Amino acid sequence: MNDLDYRFSVAPMMDWTDRHCRVFHRLMTRRARLYTEMLTTGAIIRGDRARLLGFDASEHPVALQLGGSDPVALAEATRIGAEWGYDEVNLNVGCPSDRVQAGRFGACLMKEPALVADCIAAMSRRNATSGASRLHAASAMATDNANNMARRTAGMAISGSSAQG
Repeated sequence: MNDLDYRFSVAPMMDWTDRHCRVFHRLMTRRARLYTEMLTTGAIIRGDRARLLGFDASEHPVALQLGGSDPVALAEATRIGAEWGYDEVNLNVGCPSDRVQAGRFGACLMKEPALVADCIAAMSRRNATSGASRLHAASAMATDNANNMARRTAGMAISGSSAQG
């Protein structure tokens, strides 16, 4: 199945799209891209990886969505996600939650396209050696900053970007 076959995606939802929810969604269709809930880099690097990253093989293709703004930590979380067998690593630059923005990730990153470019570059370098097949940036806003971010990341080893609302 190629990328164009994924016209239906289940957006990442914090505290909702856990492994049980994803298996339920996969039972409804094999023709959807499934995402984890957004996981912070700190949780992945220092947390209970089996609980956070474990998934059933029936969930493939499944994407790991990361929340963070530190290029080094994002690169490490990308490597870890690839080791766990995720088909895609997705950087969230669109979550509008106050809780997320207080941590300097999600939608507030739209105001810092240079930082997003640095993050994606670090993730791309790590991704090239880690085996994950795709790197993706997700945004919930269509603004001049989104266009600026797209220009800054053009030519990097990412598979694309998407708007999720």
